[in-house]
Amino acid sequence: MANDLARNLINAGVHFGHTVSRWNPKMKPYVYSRRGMVHIINVRETLKGIILAKKLLGDIVAGGKDVVFVGTKRQAKKAAKSAAEATGMHYVTTRWLGGTFTNFRTIHSRIQRLDELEAMATDGSIESESKKRASTLKRELRKVKSNLEGIRKMSQIPGAIVVVDARREVLALREAKKMGVPTIGIIDTDSNPDLVDVPIPGNDDSVKAIDIIFGELASAVAEGKTMYKAVAKDEDGRKPRVRRRSLARAADAETAAETGKEPAQTPTTGQSA
Repeated sequence: MANDLARNLINAGVHFGHTVSRWNPKMKPYVYSRRGMVHIINVRETLKGIILAKKLLGDIVAGGKDVVFVGTKRQAKKAAKSAAEATGMHYVTTRWLGGTFTNFRTIHSRIQRLDELEAMATDGSIESESKKRASTLKRELRKVKSNLEGIRKMSQIPGAIVVVDARREVLALREAKKMGVPTIGIIDTDSNPDLVDVPIPGNDDSVKAIDIIFGELASAVAEGKTMYKAVAKDEDGRKPRVRRRSLARAADAETAAETGKEPAQTPTTGQSA
């Protein structure tokens, strides 16, 4: 599995760093060699970062916390949004608004404003305003929706944040650190690995590489959600579904379909067999 992932990452160009003149010396532990004037990233370190990040995300989501995927650079927008939507999490792809974490109450009020504007657009209230006023409201709706659409369901500070390009998302990382939110980041050779808790060294300009890495992280989030739901069901006092019993019922149904007989009824608690 790890070999296949490494091969896919290499084919995606995850190992190509920036030119030597642009490197950050703190990235030295993650650099394998030089090819001409370009640094080559050690893919073993990339795999190690992915494994650590998956473990962290799985534990956080299994504990009932959410994750925010941040990718405001053009190469990362689609991957961040896809990973968030596939797992029911949150994303930021336009720009990080200052205070998203540190001034969450104000951000939450803007989300309420977005709901209000959308309701006005739906019931035709905006169109009933004067032409100038309607134009202003529509412009406000487009702007607020563009900035907040991905975090409109975020009712509390999340358990982790995943970013692409630590240099570009430094504001988000600083806010996360201030609020004690664990950070994961895809970092190129020009980045400072100290900005994130779990660095994933790799080419942050490769669309394919970002897609692969975010796909791996999304699978860990999905697994964590499954574990959280199972624990929540157990805590509710309801008996968890047993996979063996489900398979037995499926086998009975298949046999009944072949023989034309009714499947045997499973005796319920309190009834004699």
